[in-house]
Amino acid sequence: MSKILPVKKDGTILYHIRLQQNFSELSGQIAELGYPSNIKIAIISDTNVSKIYGEEVVEEIRKNFKQVFLYAFPAGEEQKNISTVNSVYEFLIQHRFDRHDLLIALGGGVVGDLTGFTAATYLRGVDFIQVPTSLLSQVDSSIGGKTGVDFLQYKNMVGAFYMPKLVYMNLSVLRTLPKEQLVSGFGEILKHGLIKNVDYFNWMRTHYDAILRLEYPILEEMIYQSCDIKRAVVERDPKEMGERALLNFGHTIGHAIEKLSGFRLLHGECVGLGIVAASYISCQLSHLTQDELAYIEQTVADFGLKTHITDFCAEEILEATKLDKKMVGSQIKFVLLEKPGTAYINRNLTDAQILSGIRYILRETK
Repeated sequence: MSKILPVKKDGTILYHIRLQQNFSELSGQIAELGYPSNIKIAIISDTNVSKIYGEEVVEEIRKNFKQVFLYAFPAGEEQKNISTVNSVYEFLIQHRFDRHDLLIALGGGVVGDLTGFTAATYLRGVDFIQVPTSLLSQVDSSIGGKTGVDFLQYKNMVGAFYMPKLVYMNLSVLRTLPKEQLVSGFGEILKHGLIKNVDYFNWMRTHYDAILRLEYPILEEMIYQSCDIKRAVVERDPKEMGERALLNFGHTIGHAIEKLSGFRLLHGECVGLGIVAASYISCQLSHLTQDELAYIEQTVADFGLKTHITDFCAEEILEATKLDKKMVGSQIKFVLLEKPGTAYINRNLTDAQILSGIRYILRETK
């Protein structure tokens, strides 16, 4: 049995998030959406994922659809750009895809974001489906319709809000992920608990041994709960006009570090660092106690995430935060904790306060 979460707008279901144990229901789920058997389907992936799952997914889709194509671009965050989008456009044009056809994003966050942006802009919009294969993309980027690519060194600067028709998660693929990719996903999961549900955060801490062993029932429950938190937020605020911005907890400083590392550090690693820095600032503002800060930091560490880094300049990280797309005029919309499980947006942090959080994770003395 799969677990299913509907994503709605004004009471109408836009799409379902389906948690499965394999790919065997994917073709049938697409057919149930009403697509005719003669449409063209392009599976967009990267070279890493396509080697492992590309042919398996092609064969699964061909149970109900005959015109199935696989296109894989080189793996890596550096491929998440307009040039790669252009290559996908060219592939679709050469194979005569029209507005009635379908794209499937098979891969992690880079593949999902890029395929979604391609779908939103090709012929002014074609349908697409998310099949996320990393923990990070399953609990975060595949849900909510944010699509986009990086521009020069600026992360996710070009994009669109464009909802998928289905999010299909095969949880068994997580067993083939490198350990660092699993750990990266934990950054977003811990964030969900800290901003919306402290009981879930505490449950994560209690079950971290089973989670790290990838015990299926616990893993499924973790992903389900995390997806449900994000689903609820994006339903209430689909285009980030208010509450959805809380999902950026840990991201302002995290994105700055990610960019300055040349994307050498994984996204979830940087979010974990951003969580610790933002929690420290929250503590300095008397929202968190020292014990709560220590508990959060220890939990981040228990899941294999970094809690501090070296060889970065605090002032450079601060300057990089000011190039973030979440800036409003000259003010950073900085997400902090009012208490564990409750977040808020602070638009009035001084440079000195932000620097204090950065220096905390750099382990610089005052």
